Order: sequence, then C-alpha cells, then structure tokens
Amino acid sequence: MNKEETIQSVYSVKNFNLWYGDTQALKDISIDIPEKQVVAIIGPSGCGKSTFIKTLNRMVELVPSVKMKGSIHYNNEDIFKSDAKVEALRTEVGMVFQKPNPFPKSIYDNVAYGPRIHGIKDKKTLDEVVERGLKGAALWNEVKDRLSENAFSLSGGQQQRLCIARALAVEPEVILMDEPTSALDPLSTAKIEDLIHELKKNYSIIIVTHNMQQAARISDKTAFFLNGEIIEFDSTEKMYSNPKDIRTDDYISGKFG
Repeated sequence: MNKEETIQSVYSVKNFNLWYGDTQALKDISIDIPEKQVVAIIGPSGCGKSTFIKTLNRMVELVPSVKMKGSIHYNNEDIFKSDAKVEALRTEVGMVFQKPNPFPKSIYDNVAYGPRIHGIKDKKTLDEVVERGLKGAALWNEVKDRLSENAFSLSGGQQQRLCIARALAVEPEVILMDEPTSALDPLSTAKIEDLIHELKKNYSIIIVTHNMQQAARISDKTAFFLNGEIIEFDSTEKMYSNPKDIRTDDYISGKFG
C-alpha cells in the first residue's frame, strides 16, 4: 500500500452547491481533504474560495439567504445533520481571518477566551493553555513579559500570530486560514509561513491565498477554483509543474487573475 492510500481524509465534500439568493457561488464541489497536510485554495477574486472554507465550519450560514445542496462530512460525520452541534464543530475547526482581529483585551485574555468559554476557570490550567497556545503560534518569546498588555499594542504580524494562538487554545484539529498574510509585510508573512510548516505536524490546514508563490512554498496539495467550480486538485508540485487543465496553467502563469 503506498503512502497516498494510507492518508485519511479529514473532510469529504460531495456534489456540494451553494447559492446566495439566486446567485450560485459554488457548483458541484467534490473534494477529499487529507489530514495533517496543507491544502491551498487558489483562484481569482470572486471564484468561491472564501465561501468554500466558510462552509467547512458552517460560518457561511451566518449570511442571510444562503441555500445549500450536497454533503460535507468531517471525520465521517455529516456536518449538516439535524443533531449536529455547530459550536462543537467550530471548536474542532479553528479559523484565522484575512485581517488580524484580536479582541480588545489583554494578550493573555485573548488566548484564554475560548478555554474559559469551555468552562476552564483554574488559573494554573489557563496559564498552561495560554503558554502552550502562544508557543504553538511562535509568539511566546516575544510576549511572555507583556501578557497583561492590550493585544492592540502588538504589530500586525504579531496580532495575526495571536489570532492563531487563540485558535490553537481550544485544541482544534483543523485550522482554516482565509488569506492570513494578505495584510502583512514580507517579514511577518515569512514568520506565518514558517509557522504553518510547523503546525501541519499536528493540524490539518486549509489556506485560501491569492499568492501563487505562497501556495507553492507552503502547501502539499492545491485546489484551483474558477467561477465556483474546482477546475483541478492535485499535489502542488504536480499542478505547478504540469497542470492538467489549460485554465490552471493560464492562472498559475499569470495570464489572468
């Protein structure tokens, strides 16, 4: 049995369609997302990338007039079944947004927020969770003497890593990232990319990116979206060196985008 066959899927999406009102945003999406790998979602603006990852933790349902058809299974469980618990799903599937969005609280309280909601009150336990989350986000050494300071005192890149630490604090299995470096400078971007390499040892990561080079640097597999459809999904190396579809080739080579 080769390595490909032994990799488990963390998500299995079958014939999934989504509409905002009368506008179809996702068309017949079928994809199996492997665990503990980085999957990049690429494609031009408005092609359905962000909509797709927001379906994976059911955040898309916060938008009025959304209609969906098809199935999404997370760890073999249907995420839309009638007794599915959305809060439990969002605990296991963390999300990091395009712009850093720390809470207007201390660095410590940002990371402790999720665990407190889940009932952890013991100070020693919270201290350990906060330290573990900040270490996981490669931020501990920079902030360990500033934990009571407001999160807004951090630089943009540090704020984004704090948001990653906040996601890690509730011990998710999957981390969704919606263009997490698009608002950051090159140095902060490099730190986040290094962090993603480390995190994939323990987490499955799905990242939307406009940056072709970034997808090539950090991902194991890439899905190319166009007009709400998946045009191609393959190992990043194969897709970049020998794409099967001319539209993929045109997009990667910069003919449109």
